[in-house]
Amino acid sequence: METFTLNLPPVVGLTDEQFYQLCIANEPKRLELSQEGKLIIMSPTGGESGIRNANLTTDLNLWNRQTKLGKVFDSSTEFKLPSGAYRCPDVAWIQLERWQALTQEQRVHFPPICPDFIIELHSESDSLAKLRKKMIEYQNNGVSLAWLIDPQTPLVEIYRQGKATEILNFSVNNPPLLSGEEVLPGFVLDLAVILNP
Repeated sequence: METFTLNLPPVVGLTDEQFYQLCIANEPKRLELSQEGKLIIMSPTGGESGIRNANLTTDLNLWNRQTKLGKVFDSSTEFKLPSGAYRCPDVAWIQLERWQALTQEQRVHFPPICPDFIIELHSESDSLAKLRKKMIEYQNNGVSLAWLIDPQTPLVEIYRQGKATEILNFSVNNPPLLSGEEVLPGFVLDLAVILNP
């Protein structure tokens, strides 16, 4: 499974509706569009990455069902960021008030909003350097807290607004608990569940 990038010349330029229709017409492929106009074609994930993504989404959703503080989105949700880029993080969460401020039409298509929290999971088909660049892009677009989880290294990179990236190297036998901090009050992710699919 590979990721391909196509450079779209400015003359081609896609409107929001054209990009939406392009994504619909090419399911199950996941498409992203960088702010520079690069069309990124991503293959579906493999089995272990799929299990890990499902566990991440489940854990966050269970916390959110109890707190009712926002909305949780899976990896198939595409967001239009303030920069104009279209991105679909592996897991995303948006505060309820911010989600409710969108119109019904904005909620149905690709929501024009940067999530408050995201998780990206480094799978075998991903480039770690490209994922790190993507994390900075999320940070530049307003995400409050973001985790890049790399089960292969293993490491976790924590991105926070206005702070340097924190990198946690750990042993698979002794993975850390990650706190949702003030963004996701009371949420704790046990990485042991994610690392052992």
